[in-house]
Amino acid sequence: MHEINPTTPLPERAFLVGIGEKGSHPLMSIEESLQEMALLARTAGMEVVGQTYQNVGRIDPATLIGRGKVEEVREMIVASDAQAVVFDDELNPRHQRELEQRFGEDIKVLDRSAVILDIFAQHAHTREGALQVELAQYEYRLPRLTRAWTHLSRQTGGGGGRSGNGGVGLRGPGETQLEVDRRDIVRRISKLKEELEHVREHRAQHRRQRERAGIPLIALVGYTNAGKSSLLQAISGADVYIADQLFATLDPTTRRITLPSGRQALLTDTVGFIQKLPTTLVAAFRATLEEIAEADLILNVAEVTHPNVEQHVETVEDTLAEIDVPPIPRVLVWNKIDQIDDPEKLTALQQSQASSTHTAQVAVSARTRQGLPEMLAIVEQILNETQRPTRLLLPYERGDLVALLHEQATVERQEHKADGVMIVARIPQSLSGRFEPFKTR
Repeated sequence: MHEINPTTPLPERAFLVGIGEKGSHPLMSIEESLQEMALLARTAGMEVVGQTYQNVGRIDPATLIGRGKVEEVREMIVASDAQAVVFDDELNPRHQRELEQRFGEDIKVLDRSAVILDIFAQHAHTREGALQVELAQYEYRLPRLTRAWTHLSRQTGGGGGRSGNGGVGLRGPGETQLEVDRRDIVRRISKLKEELEHVREHRAQHRRQRERAGIPLIALVGYTNAGKSSLLQAISGADVYIADQLFATLDPTTRRITLPSGRQALLTDTVGFIQKLPTTLVAAFRATLEEIAEADLILNVAEVTHPNVEQHVETVEDTLAEIDVPPIPRVLVWNKIDQIDDPEKLTALQQSQASSTHTAQVAVSARTRQGLPEMLAIVEQILNETQRPTRLLLPYERGDLVALLHEQATVERQEHKADGVMIVARIPQSLSGRFEPFKTR
């Protein structure tokens, strides 16, 4: 029998609540989404002690779920001795306030966004990652400061924010503290954005150096735990952290790889995506996610054995659209084929994605290295096709485009003609649309 170490805190006991709105068409069923929510809660260090869900005709503006369901959940929380209730959707500030009042001050009310933010905070190991997570946390907390105010007011006996002096409308200590907290958070958000702007500038400098050297960038994207880090390690031989859990790696990792012809390329692993990814996280990770938008090729890694793999692929595509990634060539990489039971499943999946936006599909196993040579050959073929030298004739008044080419493309030749500047350059796919009107033979 194992003894419990008294110094080790017990995991927080969490009860999960899902909700579905009639007429909506989510990527996953409520049951599937709750299964994922349970994985997120465990990754955050919680113990899941129960769950329930409700289908509603419309979202309750006060409590998200119906009032009767709130009481039912409260009874389940008591019966399961839960310390926190976690909703599988984002709660707005009003939902949060009302539910906290109904469940009581001893029960912590959380939502999917709060849990994901907590996981990110645990896994951010670089300064850049920590800055991005901190910004996302503060932007999430700012509209939810009401609870801090009511807590302080209760402590001071101020009676709803009044000073207790017969109802005169003077600000009590709690309300003053709320304003101080809000001001401090706004100031900290501004500071974090300044620091992250420096990060973006630093990344842009590296991009310009890479592009001048003519080294293409390949971005790995995919649903969390699809095996992106394993694929990066298998291709590059680099020592990167790998774990079978959600959001095991958060900070972007870039490694140099060699393509079949001997040509060099950079392969970068980005943060994993997930359905209902908090908008504050997407905004805060703009500097990291810009690496995807500037890539020459995107590898969308999907875990072929996962029962919701098609929904995962769609979630990744939706997230790429949300961050305004241009029409960069994409390869759909079906990973973990060594674990697939029925080969026909892979064929069916490939057929289901035949009309998607992906340029090509390839099946691999990062663990056994099966399919990796074929994948690298496809990668090099697409890069060669998309980065062929392009001849342009730019009017003299478009000096901005000439400067852009020197910054973000590989300029091979430049000549001054009577009607403009003739330039031969290898242009990244992300910029090709801007130069289409100026192409010449």
